[in-house]
Amino acid sequence: MTMPGLFVGHGSPMNALEQNAWTRAWAGLGRTLPHPRAILAVSAHWFVPGTHVTAMEAPRTIHDFSGFAAELYSVRYRALGDPVLARRVRDLLAGGETPIEAGLDGSWGLDHGTWSVLVHMFPDADVPVVQLSLDETQPPTFFFELGRRLRALRDEGVLVLGSGNLVHNLNAYGWGRPIEPYPWAVRFERAACDAILDGDVAALIDYPSMGEDARLAVPTPEHFLPLSVVLGLRDPGEAVSFPVEGIDGGSISMRSVLVGGA
Repeated sequence: MTMPGLFVGHGSPMNALEQNAWTRAWAGLGRTLPHPRAILAVSAHWFVPGTHVTAMEAPRTIHDFSGFAAELYSVRYRALGDPVLARRVRDLLAGGETPIEAGLDGSWGLDHGTWSVLVHMFPDADVPVVQLSLDETQPPTFFFELGRRLRALRDEGVLVLGSGNLVHNLNAYGWGRPIEPYPWAVRFERAACDAILDGDVAALIDYPSMGEDARLAVPTPEHFLPLSVVLGLRDPGEAVSFPVEGIDGGSISMRSVLVGGA
């Protein structure tokens, strides 16, 4: 069975503890999608020079944030790692005319872009998880190509999970108060979704060309780039859907993008 590819808008780390429309939808995806033998997570929060893949037997839970409720720091997501999968990822990226060198990492672990979603999707932590970094030195085209190189994993029972946010502007976020989505956030999200449905990868890679809406919606690239990786997994003509929708705090898109699957 071919696994789907999934991009999730993860939003606030507090979603790890909360029961809301988004976390219930993540739990529903965990129940309805084919059960993976392993997960390769690509999180916005491992944005560093170079491409690295976690290769430890038991990745640590990283609390890569500050200023949140004390109980959030006690969360531990105790999924096993998968060193064999880590080496498989390294080998897949090394193939082709232009090899991508990926280093095996023994120090990172799982950051909140990964575990705040997986505590709802797979609460028993019974699926091994490997995490792949985003190379901050690379151009946008690199990340779509990264997804293309990883396409074979879908036929090997691996769920490739991109975690970020299609719209992510913390400076405009309505901290602690309800706020309607900003018009620019709605417009950019709509334009991006139209491009996804049309298979217009070039427009998504060159999202800054969408003008002022893009500048406000994606002021920094790290939360958008995991979407490019997941779209690289898509076969020509393959179905794509949006199993989770909504904008939090006016400026954070919680939309998920499912490539293939149910």
